[in-house]
Amino acid sequence: MRRFRIYPAVDIMNGRCVQLVQGQRETASTFGDPLEWAQRWIEEGATGLHIVNLDGAFGQSKANIELIHRLIQESGVEIQLGGGIRSMEDAHGWLDTGVSRIILGTLARREPDVIATLSRDYGPERIMAGVDAKGDMIVVEGWQREAGDYIYWARRYEALGAGALLYTNVDVEGLQKGIRKEPVERIVRAVRIPVIAAGGISSTEDLLLLREVGAGGAILGSALYSGKILLSEAIRVAS
Repeated sequence: MRRFRIYPAVDIMNGRCVQLVQGQRETASTFGDPLEWAQRWIEEGATGLHIVNLDGAFGQSKANIELIHRLIQESGVEIQLGGGIRSMEDAHGWLDTGVSRIILGTLARREPDVIATLSRDYGPERIMAGVDAKGDMIVVEGWQREAGDYIYWARRYEALGAGALLYTNVDVEGLQKGIRKEPVERIVRAVRIPVIAAGGISSTEDLLLLREVGAGGAILGSALYSGKILLSEAIRVAS
């Protein structure tokens, strides 16, 4: 069985740590300093963080750069970073800062061959393709546009050299009402590379289901910040 990893999310918008519901900026709940939250999760046992530049996802690719650089330099743990990586220049820039891996969503869908190029230049373990899906359709550009069947794209990203996939079920993301097992199971069975799951996770039972279907890990966001899940309990379930 693959190792199951827990990644607390530190989503950044306007320089603050936030959580959104269904990816809508107007739903943002603000929690304060992203650096303080990152340090808190590390102190509670996190060995990796999931960082999202939400301003980047909404079209401001240069936003929060200095803050994220500080977070990368000061955290001392595995960092996977997504949001607003819309060009090869963006991808090279973040990879060269020392992030463990970047997450490519809109860019991967628009220019799939960048996965092959970056995988060759940096190694597949540093390239994660984002598969954000509403129903059976992948969605891009801040989850605003449908762009094809999610299983087709998962398999294509694997073939191009992605070392892992981040599957987000947008239908349940941020609602804290539980995961939908079947679409996660479908994508896990469709590929051989690790699939990290996000969206709807709100209990340790959800984490056990994800382990059961063979996911490689989980992103904890809204339920972690609201206290519905304790990081210590999530890490215990994952171990």
